[in-house]
Amino acid sequence: MKIKYKGKSDVSLTNGKEYDVISVENGWYRIVDDTEEDYLFSPDEFEIVE
Repeated sequence: MKIKYKGKSDVSLTNGKEYDVISVENGWYRIVDDTEEDYLFSPDEFEIVE
């Protein structure tokens, strides 16, 4: 699944950038962020692209 970040840009995510979801764990998205590390993020700040 591909998602787009729609929250406020911070150190690890860029607003409007698309990210690939590695897995969904307890409803949260595991993605590789801009620091090249994978973390869990709340789906509330993303929209599904594909």
